[in-house]
Amino acid sequence: MKESPMQATREWKVTGMDCASCTTKVQRAIERLPGVSDVRIALMSERLSLQLDGTGATAEDIEGAVRKLGYGISSAPGAAARTAARTAHEHGPDCDHDHGSHDHDKDPGHGAAGHVHSHDDPADRGKSWYQTGKGRLVILTAVLLGLAWAVELLTSSNVGYAAFVVACLIGVAPIARRAWAALRMGQPFTIESLMAVAAVGALLIGAAEEAALVVFLFAVGEVLEGVAAGKARDGIRALANLVPKTALLEENGQTREVPAETLRIGQTVLVRPGDRIPADGEIIEGTSGVDESPVTGESMPQTRGPGDAVFAGAINTEAALRVQVTKEAADNTISRIIRLVEEAEEARAPTERFIDRFSRWYMPAIVALALLVIVVPPLAFGAEWGTWIYRGLALLLIGCPCALVISVPASIASSLSAGARRGLLMKGGAVIEAAAGLKHVAFDKTGTLTHGRPVVTDLVAAEGVTEAALVEVAAGVETGSSHPLALAILNRAEADGIRPLPARDSRALAGKGVEAMVGDSLAWVASPRYASENGGMAEAHRDRAARLEAEGKTVVVVYRENRPLGLIAMRDEPRGDAVEAVAQLRAMGLSPVMLTGDNARTAKAIAGGLGMEVRAEMLPEDKLVAIRDMSGQGGVMMIGDGINDAPALKQADVGAAMGSGTDVALETADAAILRDRVADVPSLIRLARQTMGNIRQNVTIALGLKAVFLVTSVLGITGLWIAILADTGATVLVTLNALRLLGFDPERQG
Repeated sequence: MKESPMQATREWKVTGMDCASCTTKVQRAIERLPGVSDVRIALMSERLSLQLDGTGATAEDIEGAVRKLGYGISSAPGAAARTAARTAHEHGPDCDHDHGSHDHDKDPGHGAAGHVHSHDDPADRGKSWYQTGKGRLVILTAVLLGLAWAVELLTSSNVGYAAFVVACLIGVAPIARRAWAALRMGQPFTIESLMAVAAVGALLIGAAEEAALVVFLFAVGEVLEGVAAGKARDGIRALANLVPKTALLEENGQTREVPAETLRIGQTVLVRPGDRIPADGEIIEGTSGVDESPVTGESMPQTRGPGDAVFAGAINTEAALRVQVTKEAADNTISRIIRLVEEAEEARAPTERFIDRFSRWYMPAIVALALLVIVVPPLAFGAEWGTWIYRGLALLLIGCPCALVISVPASIASSLSAGARRGLLMKGGAVIEAAAGLKHVAFDKTGTLTHGRPVVTDLVAAEGVTEAALVEVAAGVETGSSHPLALAILNRAEADGIRPLPARDSRALAGKGVEAMVGDSLAWVASPRYASENGGMAEAHRDRAARLEAEGKTVVVVYRENRPLGLIAMRDEPRGDAVEAVAQLRAMGLSPVMLTGDNARTAKAIAGGLGMEVRAEMLPEDKLVAIRDMSGQGGVMMIGDGINDAPALKQADVGAAMGSGTDVALETADAAILRDRVADVPSLIRLARQTMGNIRQNVTIALGLKAVFLVTSVLGITGLWIAILADTGATVLVTLNALRLLGFDPERQG
């Protein structure tokens, strides 16, 4: 459907969401507003995006609806003008926003299968827990509980009971108010409503002390959930902090300090030794070691000089550099990585989608079970009402599925953050789950298993043709091409001082070569097989081509119509870590294979040295068929350069692009490996497997604790305060377990 002129993508930062059900709550509330579509909410990055058609709800309506649910919200800078293509500025997760004030008495809360949270004041961020709004609530309920115990100790049990009743009612009042608001919104199954019912019910059966204790533990649980969720978000915030806030801008021979976010393409900045580079750019003066580990995870500083590209956030280690800005702040490598990590939350894993569906009926089922526990024993067996009401109330407190629904997104967010710090990007939980279940890994050769910088090693001219004539025709055909083999020929021509012949109407022949009109006739630079089929290879050159290919060299044939000109042989050396990477993949139970359009002899020579299988002389459609066949025998990952291998990358269960922060590597495939290291492929798969193991642990913890305390509550072994600990404790446990992924080293084997 065509987008209307008034339609625009808007984005906000929403604070106070501590569990996955919070995102569902916000989404359902906003989707009901007129003129709103494509609502997306990311829990860990606290990002809300949607489409407004300009005829219904306004931005103010959106913000008002979110605030009524009890959350803080602020519009992202530039969001009003952002289109669906998202080509304008996007905010990072550590941006400072003015959330405005919020009256909790008027904005009663939110409801759904989860917690209601008070407004998360941005001023709270960075403060100690006791300085936050939730922390102050904990202190208040703790004081009330302590005073009630003191009154009971110093007076009689009757007076003490009254003190506990007062403490409970004061502490549960804001919870009950939110529960009532949620009920009016048609959302009765919230932890707040269950808490209010449990507390009031406990008072009615004479368990005032325990009711007050439960209210206090609930407040503590909310603080712990907020702290744990904040820790999970810190990894994403840390990425944005890599880019310095200021830069030394050079203008008219003068240097002045300016905000880094104001830098524009074409400006020049001075980067002193020890400084972080403030923008993606190109060095125009100076040579120095550049530590790119903050961006790509590469541990050793790389020597960079004039003409070399550098990333924002990298550290200049040795000498002063003058850098010309090539990308604005909103589009630098760090910003794109942050954007991908944030957006990856939307690509949910199948496991996460299943748990979401499960949680929708889980909580109503628990409520129904609690009612049966309360009613059936007294009515059917004459049991004591007070005992079974108490046990039913405890069962209600077990019912919140927060720990279960947070179990997957918390692990995914930690994994995405851990991978991004090491130059390993996976675009969401679906990619992580697919990568964890792989059986095959297919590699392109040029630029993936090899450096992608072949050099000309042999020139074999036909009879009556000079080497210079051979090169000038080949260079003319390849002029303007960015293919590695074309660049090798052009570099040889430049080194030998040979001017390429003028060419026009250049056309790529997929998997076969290139043709162009050179002078008054067509000329080709093609594979030996294609040249042989079209009369372009001299008979005397067939054996020579075979010998060169057996040495692991790539041979191209240069010819005009029915006139062979000769052969050009090039060699592209395998990457230094390729052998070790292939060995690691085999040790992990994976089957590595090389898919290449190169000739069989060259491919076998390189693959044999790497210890892997090979399928050669493949056209792009042949690679698609090969990927499809391997997928039928188990998941397959395709590793390529992100350009020539786009169809195969798309066909694979997981398509991964290699490249140091290139636009293609970051934007096209399912995953990207920012460092040009083949060894990062097993690291990426190892991280995915560890993540899925962590998710299974979390689901086991969440469901295991629920199951245990469901049984013990029904049997009367555990009571209300243990029940609330089981609920909030499970949420905190799964979040803390997910945070362990932040310290996982995917390069470590075993």
